[in-house]
Amino acid sequence: MRVLVCVKRVPAPGARINLTADEQAVDTAHLGFTTSPHEECAVEAAVQLVEEHGGSVTVMTLGPPEAEEQLRYAVSVGASAAVLLVIEGPDWDPQRTARAIAAVVGELEASDGAFDLLLFGNESADAGGYQVGIRVAHALGRPMVNGAKHIEVDGDVVRLGREAEAGLEQYELPLPAAVGVKEGINLPRYPTMKGRLASKKVAVAHVDAAASAGGQQLIRLFRPTEQVTATAVLGRGPDAAPAVVDVLEELGVLR
Repeated sequence: MRVLVCVKRVPAPGARINLTADEQAVDTAHLGFTTSPHEECAVEAAVQLVEEHGGSVTVMTLGPPEAEEQLRYAVSVGASAAVLLVIEGPDWDPQRTARAIAAVVGELEASDGAFDLLLFGNESADAGGYQVGIRVAHALGRPMVNGAKHIEVDGDVVRLGREAEAGLEQYELPLPAAVGVKEGINLPRYPTMKGRLASKKVAVAHVDAAASAGGQQLIRLFRPTEQVTATAVLGRGPDAAPAVVDVLEELGVLR
């Protein structure tokens, strides 16, 4: 089977995120970059499916030339081909991004045949728009389920599981289909030395991305208020006992 995984280059989680002066973008001057976590799981899911059923995994991203690093990492853990849709400047809006990806997917399928599965992250770690995968699936006429925590391919159908408040929702889609993968579906593997060497040799296909802008416009970004916690030392040894009792009484533990 043929699987295409769309990933995104995002600032590494855990770092302090600052905004540019105009509040239009993340200040990346002192940030490292990685693949969005949901999409790391999507790459792992694709590799596992191909290990089980045979076939190939193609990984694709739309971003700056530096995003080639994330594509090569995907190759190091099992992808066999990589495509970079090159853009300059800030990220494109979700509509424009989806149009560009759908157009290139159409070109790849016209030359090499349809992809059985298109895998996306449930949402990107930076923008969190939940839009690109759904828009690409709609443009290509593919059924799609987002938030998948289980993927199983059986013949010409894919069975999906998605967590919900009432339990586990189950879906069955005909192939070809699109799936939004949620973090936690698996534990992404680490690259082997063989995989790292292969990633250095793979020829990443560069494509000039082209698509008209969408109707959505970024007004400004907001950085959440930092939550600061403080630790109070109640005392040391037996001298701390009265203070501990007072705290337990305040919490309603003692009566």
